[in-house]
Amino acid sequence: MKILATIPLLYQPGAEYEYGLSIDLLGYLVEVVSGMSLDAFFSERIFKPLGMKDTHFFIPEAKRERLATVYERTKDGPITRKSQEPTVDGSLIYSTDYPYNGPRTYFSGGGGLVSTVPDYVRFAQMMLNGGKFNGVRLLSRKTVELMTTDQLANMDVDHGFGLGFGIVRDESDLREIGSVGRYGWGGFFFTNFFIDPQEQMIGISLCQLHPSGDLDLGEKIRILCYQAIID
Repeated sequence: MKILATIPLLYQPGAEYEYGLSIDLLGYLVEVVSGMSLDAFFSERIFKPLGMKDTHFFIPEAKRERLATVYERTKDGPITRKSQEPTVDGSLIYSTDYPYNGPRTYFSGGGGLVSTVPDYVRFAQMMLNGGKFNGVRLLSRKTVELMTTDQLANMDVDHGFGLGFGIVRDESDLREIGSVGRYGWGGFFFTNFFIDPQEQMIGISLCQLHPSGDLDLGEKIRILCYQAIID
């Protein structure tokens, strides 16, 4: 964060939308305010209360054999198991073994957690319930409302964005069947989730593929979910 603080902003705040490290900075702020490392804070304040037993920044050795394989597809070739050697893609360098290799000292506020579908359903259900799950309240209803309110109203972007989620703002944002107010996001290895308050519905897909190219499996799964509504 000390290094990040020396780098000038690309734009004035509120002028443009840009993918960045703002949520990583927020993670560090949580550490400063709480006096805990981010992994300890998440474990004590989020994972344990929600019963998320399989969510970690770095997987314990006893659970490593359960880690899903990441696959890759180059051009029109077959899907193959991705090597654990670091991949260099322009300025981006990444590896599939990050959940258990390396120094394991960087806890990113903006990404890097490893989880399972049952665990993530618990988190998503908490959001859908307005901040509570199984009798445990993690967030106030008004906090969830703020998190899922578009913060980019004055910017020329093709989607809304709240505090951590992409948001369908109105009918013009819908490219297919769906609901205004739906929110969610995708992960690096072709994972995706959405939460629809109107339909009281959650969708999660974890495909473990990178690069995914122009595959739209997550979108197709979401469309099928909506097509299955029969009321």
